[in-house]
Amino acid sequence: MTIQDSRPDPRQTLEVAIGRQVRTLRKRLNLTVANVAKQAQLSSGMLSKIENGLTSPSLATLNALANALHVPVTALFRGYEEQRDVTYIKSGEGLPIERRGSGAGHQYQLLGHTIGKPYTIEPYLITMSDKSEVFPVFHHAGMELIYMLEGKVTYRHANKTYTLEPGDSLFFDAEASHGPDEILRLPCRYLSIIVSQSPDS
Repeated sequence: MTIQDSRPDPRQTLEVAIGRQVRTLRKRLNLTVANVAKQAQLSSGMLSKIENGLTSPSLATLNALANALHVPVTALFRGYEEQRDVTYIKSGEGLPIERRGSGAGHQYQLLGHTIGKPYTIEPYLITMSDKSEVFPVFHHAGMELIYMLEGKVTYRHANKTYTLEPGDSLFFDAEASHGPDEILRLPCRYLSIIVSQSPDS
């Protein structure tokens, strides 16, 4: 599992990101530094410093540059805003996790997690490959989405059961008791995505 943190890299500060975006937009329009500097009423030297991330432009300067490049001001921040958490997992390489259902033959693979957000998202790939007559009952904070990939199972939520086959989904309040009720066809594989408020928020 490879996780990229969204916290700013010293090599990718806001100034550097804005500079790269200005240069990209300028080149896309086939404009020279002198052309854009003139339209934005800046010196070529100042524009060069901005493009190289060597100075922090004022809002007025950013507005002038956006007008010269025919884009909204927000477009100049796009490169910085796109620095976000990302998790890339090759097939079969999810992080094995021990959870309450592990003792009942459930295999959990964590497919990613959030970093430094006011909410927590836990996506799991759950596999049941052995027939089991005893299933744990889960209840926890947040909301949960189950999406069936393979097999067939009846899934209980509170006092109701639902038959899930490939392509079926179940979205529910996870504070109510829930969990598999009966395996009807093996192997069973489904995605479970749990969303809850971060304990630190």
